[in-house]
Amino acid sequence: MTIARISELERKTTQSGKANAGKWILEFERQQPQRPDPLTGWNGSGDTNTQVRIAFESKEAAIAYCDRHGLDYHLVPAPPVRLKIQAYADNFR
Repeated sequence: MTIARISELERKTTQSGKANAGKWILEFERQQPQRPDPLTGWNGSGDTNTQVRIAFESKEAAIAYCDRHGLDYHLVPAPPVRLKIQAYADNFR
């Protein structure tokens, strides 16, 4: 059973604008555990679904995609953005 994770794109800490606000990403969760490669020692698995990322304009579009393709999903909303309103003069108090 393939399980998808639909998450809201988080605003980066260095961004002050709202250009990508409201975008949603669909990613597939890992179905096989990772195991070390005997030759290189790197971790990996045969599950390539974790490499797929699909972007959507809205949460409803991502949910509709999962329903059309028969995928189980769970939603991960972005944490709320808390702005610290501060005046330039506050630097000198």
